[in-house]
Amino acid sequence: MAGDYPDKIRRLPLFDGRFDAFKLEAENCDVLFASYPAGTDIPPHEHETDNYGVITKGQLVLIIGDNVQKFGVGEWYHVPANVEHAAKFDVETDEIEFWFKSDA
Repeated sequence: MAGDYPDKIRRLPLFDGRFDAFKLEAENCDVLFASYPAGTDIPPHEHETDNYGVITKGQLVLIIGDNVQKFGVGEWYHVPANVEHAAKFDVETDEIEFWFKSDA
């Protein structure tokens, strides 16, 4: 798995999903240290978690409905729970994602 993460983070368990990430579990939140190769496209989907993320390398193209936004290094994004969205990574990208579980 690619990524410029410190060795201690690289020793975390791998996330079992459609992209590469190291996973740090916390109460009511999973923290993912994710890496996306250039050219990665994640098709439209939704999930039950309220997600926040910060780009640490590269760029995220986030598509929610007709809204297309680009997020670069140091920029935070938010995807509310149960909202369909898609993502594109035109360049090699690393990010830290916070997947907050529902309070219900």
